[in-house]
Amino acid sequence: MIKCINVADLRVGMYIHDLNCDWMSHPFLSKRFLVRRPDEIEKIAASGIHEVYIDTSKGLDVDHAPTAHEVKQQLESEIIAFASSTQALPRKVEAYSELSQARQINEQANQIVFDIMQDVRLGQQVELEKMEPAVTRMTQSILRNNGALLSLCRIKNKDDYTFRHSVSVGALMISFCNAMGMDKQTIHLAGIGGMLHDIGKMKIPDSILNKPGRLTEDEFGIIKCHVVESKQILQATNGISSQSIEVAAQHHERHDGSGYPAGLKGDEISQLGQMAAIVDVYDALTSERCYHNAMSPTDALRKIYEWSKFHFNPQLVQAFMRCIGIYPVGTLVMLESGRLGVVIEQNDNSLAAPKVKVFFSSKSNTHIRPEIVDLSRNLGMGGGDKIVRHESASKWRLDPLRFL
Repeated sequence: MIKCINVADLRVGMYIHDLNCDWMSHPFLSKRFLVRRPDEIEKIAASGIHEVYIDTSKGLDVDHAPTAHEVKQQLESEIIAFASSTQALPRKVEAYSELSQARQINEQANQIVFDIMQDVRLGQQVELEKMEPAVTRMTQSILRNNGALLSLCRIKNKDDYTFRHSVSVGALMISFCNAMGMDKQTIHLAGIGGMLHDIGKMKIPDSILNKPGRLTEDEFGIIKCHVVESKQILQATNGISSQSIEVAAQHHERHDGSGYPAGLKGDEISQLGQMAAIVDVYDALTSERCYHNAMSPTDALRKIYEWSKFHFNPQLVQAFMRCIGIYPVGTLVMLESGRLGVVIEQNDNSLAAPKVKVFFSSKSNTHIRPEIVDLSRNLGMGGGDKIVRHESASKWRLDPLRFL
């Protein structure tokens, strides 16, 4: 049985099933192992981990601890309660209308970030003027409809992760700042900071940066240096703002003080830095890497919500969920009727009941005539169905973005 326990209850002889944190928050070669020595428990606590999941079939038990299923049910009920009473952000056009333009903007931004990163690798300075127009175009697209561009930003592969992740973080920061009602100048500067937040990784050896597996403790220490490298590179960049630098310098700080490089806590971290921490982890969790499979956006949001007890500002996490939706545009979902569909738009009145385009029957295992279902409406009014769960597109060998 898998249970969630406080690190204070961890004992030698327990089997760690999940360290319950993002991969850049712990130095262990594996997230699953038998605890054999007290110093391993000390290392877990020193990493800022407060709760872990143990497998009682492989090690000692804790009687009073809740099961993983119980924890998941509680978290999901809280998220659905929040989503059901939360309105989506306003939009000027529907996602399908923005998709073509957003695709072009996304590819241009990826090429620009790739070129800038290559320049830095060769010892050249960041030329901010190359990036400014791309951030402006991204902002305009997100203000028209944030779902289109953000759905495209999730498309990455293992080989181009570093620069596509940077574009994704930039786009997510723009959308997040807009959802927070920030002014256009701050939104723009946050977008620049997001796109350049990992520029210091160009100073990390390729053998470590692109290692196909878990890092050793020494390698982990080296890659953590990318934050300081990013800050130094940006401080030497002509025309860069302090807000953009904050995004890069603070995106690995944590609300409880367990982050790095400065171990800042609470409001010692700027608001943009706190937002960047959420965005960076969300995009990393939802991306395919050599050492972990991509989580669905919905699962990633649940984990971030769970970690907001310690690592993230809980109010900002809720604001982020409102920003992208509990089931973001492009998410494949299973409906109660047995139909599969893709989320095409958030609903104005409830994030828990988005608009879905159904196109596949799980019962007959065949494609069906595409139909738009507004899950906020009753049967006979274009609705009458509800989401049972999200689904893996690879499991069904479907490309949901084709149906946006």
